[in-house]
Amino acid sequence: MESETVGPTPPIDWSVDRADLDIRLAASQVEVPAEFLSDLEDRGIEVLFSVDDRVEASRDWWPLAQIWALEGLAPAIADAVVRPATTTEVADVVAACSRHGVPVTAAGGRSGVLGSSVPVHGGILLDLTGLAGILLVDSDSMVVEVAAGTFGDTLEADLAEKGFTVGHWPQSISLSTVGGWLACRGAGQLSNRYGKIEDLVVGLEVVLADGSVVITGGHARAAAGPDLTQVFVGSEGTLGIITRSWLRLHHQPKVRLTSAFGFESFGAANDACRRIMQRGATPAALRVYDSTEAAPRFDTGDAHVLLVLDEGDTHLVEADMAVVAEECTTADPLDSSLVEQWWEDRNDVAGLAAITKKGFVFDTMEVTVSWSNLDSCYRSVLDVVGAMDGVRVVSAHQSHAYSDGACLYFTFAARPEDPTVREAWYVAAWDVAARAALSAGASLSHHHGVGLNRARFMAEALGSGFEVLVTLKEALDPQGILNPGKMGLPDRFGEVFWP
Repeated sequence: MESETVGPTPPIDWSVDRADLDIRLAASQVEVPAEFLSDLEDRGIEVLFSVDDRVEASRDWWPLAQIWALEGLAPAIADAVVRPATTTEVADVVAACSRHGVPVTAAGGRSGVLGSSVPVHGGILLDLTGLAGILLVDSDSMVVEVAAGTFGDTLEADLAEKGFTVGHWPQSISLSTVGGWLACRGAGQLSNRYGKIEDLVVGLEVVLADGSVVITGGHARAAAGPDLTQVFVGSEGTLGIITRSWLRLHHQPKVRLTSAFGFESFGAANDACRRIMQRGATPAALRVYDSTEAAPRFDTGDAHVLLVLDEGDTHLVEADMAVVAEECTTADPLDSSLVEQWWEDRNDVAGLAAITKKGFVFDTMEVTVSWSNLDSCYRSVLDVVGAMDGVRVVSAHQSHAYSDGACLYFTFAARPEDPTVREAWYVAAWDVAARAALSAGASLSHHHGVGLNRARFMAEALGSGFEVLVTLKEALDPQGILNPGKMGLPDRFGEVFWP
């Protein structure tokens, strides 16, 4: 391995005595046999038992869990944190969990915001960050083989030294791992150019529920049955545990160009994006901020702001930006430094903890919607959340554009006078927002995934296809040990008492 650097976990200090933490998700807890853990230690696999280690590893950036932490509550606590260093060790741990009927929850950087890596039934929290580093760079095929626990900033820094990039730049890049990107079907902020993670992945190594190891894909295109790689991409550790991947590479960009425009309406700005994409141009980023978000961020008054960034080969970038200019002739040109301002600030999430401590309820919801339904989806979600008592702000931006539709990224916040109703407000806001989006023809998620928070909407979102997913889960994980309680799938260990 060329890099063993492990990135930081989210730097949150909730100032809570962890010895006094209560478990909020009062799900049935599975007792892990002592001999099971002793056997893992005898094999040389790192096992962590302290309360601090277990509490820290058992949470992610789910905003509701942050509220619970301030109240002395933990969503759940693993019985032990196991940190393997090889695929063989992962397979040994999972096989042992299968023999003993112990739930196992895989986790990487735990940057998720929906509770997907919370071990709701205790058991084993499988920390995959010990599997880190670039294993091989195939410069002829432009493919990198990389361990699943590799943090994004480390991966990109190592590739940049060789003149390459994967091009996957999520907001959480320094907190998230390659395996997490794949497990949650993540998107980088330049996905218009490089694609989402499902477009970038060529193949996977996956440990199944019985401890067996399979390798999927490996070829740019194949017609040997369904694409098994995509079965595991987005499965959030419920069908198998990703330990290694092969991702497409790109050359480091030769040029970067930016521009910015102000539009009279959110719809007009997005219509310009639609025309740009449908002409075949693929600027790396086309981001539209409604005036509610743009005004405080960019000081642009009532304008709905379109930010454009493209990078890559000089000829291609210049052609893309020419298309952009032609499709934005009715807009007001803005200072392109707004794009650099966004780029510099895009990964700053330090304010989220402060907002929570001040008594606010805050979250974001991203969905994908067709261009024909985008305006109605935008207005529907803003209307239903905006009508709730105590709401302070509800807004949206369009963060990823495609030829057939785009991602709408909603933000909502409230500060109830009675702090004891924050959880109830949060649940109600998600209920009305998610169902308004689904009713408007949107998907359930674009890149955050499902986890716990969206689990109750899965059957509604997938319709009859949900039973296909259930059947697949039962076939690959008949004991239900892999990340139970998530994605709305049947839970053999008992009910999770939320929401």
